[in-house]
Amino acid sequence: MSTPTQRLAVAAIALVTLGGPALAADLVIGTATEPSAMDPLFSRTGPNQNIAMQIFDRLVQPDVNLGMHPGLAESWTNLDPTTWRVKLRADARFHDGKPVTADDVVFSLERARNVPNSPAPFSNNVSGVTGLKALDATTLEVKTAEPTPDLMERIGFVYILERAAAEGKSLQDYNKGDGTIGSGPYRFKEWVPGDRVVLTRNDAYWGKKPEFDTVTIKFISNDAARVAALRSGAVDLIDGVPPADLPTLEKTQGLKVHTTASARLIYLALDGTRDESPFVTDLAGKPLTPNPLKDVRVRTAIARMINTPAIVDRVLNKAGVPAGQLVPEGVQGHDPALKPIAFDLEGAKKLLAEAGYKDGFGLTIHSSNDRFAGDKDIAQALGQMLSRGGIKVNGVVTQPYNVYAGAATKQTFSAFIFSLGNTTPTSGPGLRNLFMTNDPKAGTGGFNRTRYSNPAFDKALTEALSTFDEKQRLAGIQAATKLVFADMPIVPLYWQTVSWASKANIAYEANMSEDTSAALASVAK
Repeated sequence: MSTPTQRLAVAAIALVTLGGPALAADLVIGTATEPSAMDPLFSRTGPNQNIAMQIFDRLVQPDVNLGMHPGLAESWTNLDPTTWRVKLRADARFHDGKPVTADDVVFSLERARNVPNSPAPFSNNVSGVTGLKALDATTLEVKTAEPTPDLMERIGFVYILERAAAEGKSLQDYNKGDGTIGSGPYRFKEWVPGDRVVLTRNDAYWGKKPEFDTVTIKFISNDAARVAALRSGAVDLIDGVPPADLPTLEKTQGLKVHTTASARLIYLALDGTRDESPFVTDLAGKPLTPNPLKDVRVRTAIARMINTPAIVDRVLNKAGVPAGQLVPEGVQGHDPALKPIAFDLEGAKKLLAEAGYKDGFGLTIHSSNDRFAGDKDIAQALGQMLSRGGIKVNGVVTQPYNVYAGAATKQTFSAFIFSLGNTTPTSGPGLRNLFMTNDPKAGTGGFNRTRYSNPAFDKALTEALSTFDEKQRLAGIQAATKLVFADMPIVPLYWQTVSWASKANIAYEANMSEDTSAALASVAK
């Protein structure tokens, strides 16, 4: 007859043999794109946020469908049109054991205004905030210059740092872990650029308890290599699953695929602001002035040259939805009257001729090659489509995202593929970030990489976002959306359908924000 100790030992061996929870004490994630820094406020780009959200908390937390729920903020109240009272939860502590206080929130929101050399700043989140005051350890008062009904959609997504640990630290300090102290489910251990980030469990986390002792996030930019790493067992979970691999992975024993529609818009940005653009040429390859992309007829012609349904079907294996505006159906601010731009090659050529470019002009297309599934292939497809439409495509150039994003922010390109992931319940913040006039002091247009400026749009959106009546605010957002897309500063292509894949013993919460986080992973029941 076996003893209790022997029976426990046999049970433990069975768990290991069956690949149960004992194998899930550590989690290895293979991710497509590497972050550019460990400072959570350095860049709002996805690769940086995927790391930050595991280490740091925010005042609010999104759910998998972009719903907004209390995070560090337990509640918030609008006292008058320009005054808000935010109450923090009392049980949140930083990784060094110190409580999260209203003063830490004040420090973080003030710091978000100006992080040097940020390629995608958080300044937009705090623009319009004129006063921040810690009334006591868990109570914050926020003053705004104008009525700001969506204040918590803005400041709520700023990561909260500990003032005592982070104040005065440089980017290099954060990258080494000095000051990289949050209150999130995992602690920072190390970043080895080009290889991995390692995190460890925060046993004192106030929220849902983290399931894994150690999380290793490995950077595997090559799609085939990332899939191979999962199939070989080298990693437990991967993101950026190539659409072409989905059928095979879904049928592979021991693996699972987790798929959802996302609110990330993939778009072609066009430099329609400068008189001379660096990659616009005449047919002989010489710089062309004036820049034809400044003409809305040319921008519209380019949009009509692109057969987006064909890209979705043939390049993405149907893992996308053709888009005609910023956000898909289901996100507030979506306008059902705005349809995807129809493919019309003859109409495109006619518009080019009307604009004075009957024989076309030269253009180079730039793209990342590791940011989202199929990005480099989409760039090649766009090059072929624009060539058929009468544009002389001088080249298609792709780069790693951690290099590409900064170059795009510095206006290095003329026509470039980028994306915007909408992570808030309405499209207002996204419109504000992507299309409003770039003004660092006002905190607007932080993602406006073409420096598009339309005073009529700015006015319309500002008025909409200052309206407390929800029905009127959403109608105003839709009107501003129509106005800006009629001007075609970008060509909306499609909203992604995104997939993760994992070992069968790992469950994952597929989410519209496209977040890849150990906090969304668990041991499958």
